Amino acid sequence: MRSGAVSRSALEPEQVGRKVRLREVGLRDRRVLMGFDRDMAREATPLIGGGHRHWASHRSGSAGDDIHFGIETVRGRMLVGSVCTIGADPVTGLFGYGIGIAPRHQRCGYATDAITVLLAHMFEQRGFRKCEVSVYGGNLASLSLHGGLGFREEGRLRDTEVVRGEIKYLVRMGITAEEFALRRPDDLGGRGGSRGQHRRPRRGKHWRTPAAVNG
Repeated sequence: MRSGAVSRSALEPEQVGRKVRLREVGLRDRRVLMGFDRDMAREATPLIGGGHRHWASHRSGSAGDDIHFGIETVRGRMLVGSVCTIGADPVTGLFGYGIGIAPRHQRCGYATDAITVLLAHMFEQRGFRKCEVSVYGGNLASLSLHGGLGFREEGRLRDTEVVRGEIKYLVRMGITAEEFALRRPDDLGGRGGSRGQHRRPRRGKHWRTPAAVNG
């Protein structure tokens, strides 16, 4: 399924979580996402999952069986980032993903909610069997996030990139459809709990930006 072939009807209501919904990425969205890209580069914000491959997808569009979603808040319908599958293979049932949340919208629980919704879509609607991601060992926040979602560490790979004299390494993590089903939240799609309510921690306050930026 190509990104452009994903219809609006195919995205509702299953792709709605407590705080965010996943939707198609439009032309205006791509300009906003590129602005997020520049913001993250300036702040050296680490990306989750596929890193640069994720941001490349909103420039060129996803290919093959990979799909790309914009992440918008349930309340206010504000675009806060995007998520895409990487290397989705219907034959093996394996896929990975990359996700980016704009710096000004981080620490609001959007990434956790968006990943949960994406996993539900891939496992329950598209029949994939396992998700695998690679996280830099120094990215403790991402490691903790994935551990909380039920991902298990499966190995560590030495990366060829040297940063500040240190060799970085990647932690390979994975979760199966069966493992996800055992942990799946009951409030996806707005069931149970306060749908889309923002719990704003001190560092996750939403900053309003001009309409020309947020689209």
